[in-house]
Amino acid sequence: MNLAIILLINTTLSLILISVAFLLPYMNLYSEKTNPYECGFDPSSSARLPFSMKFFLVAITFLLFDLEIALLLPLPWAIQTTNITTMMTSALILVTILSLGLTYEWTQKGLEWTE
Repeated sequence: MNLAIILLINTTLSLILISVAFLLPYMNLYSEKTNPYECGFDPSSSARLPFSMKFFLVAITFLLFDLEIALLLPLPWAIQTTNITTMMTSALILVTILSLGLTYEWTQKGLEWTE
């Protein structure tokens, strides 16, 4: 009986949230909201505009550094281990690789937007 009540409540709540999500955007329409292009490009010009490769390089660099920093998140819990020298050595190697990558990007001017 409890399972049936939970399923009924979950289904009802899901249907209410879905209907609100579909109906709410149509209540306040204006020209910017009805415009199909929300990426900053002019929709009246050609669809074959070249993208700046610098944007993609900075985005990929951000993702790589973000992933490497996420590898450092368990470090406070790893300090509680019994073999602290191995943990500190691996953390130091990871931070060194991260610092070398940042230095390389900086010297190659990969972080600058202007040409």
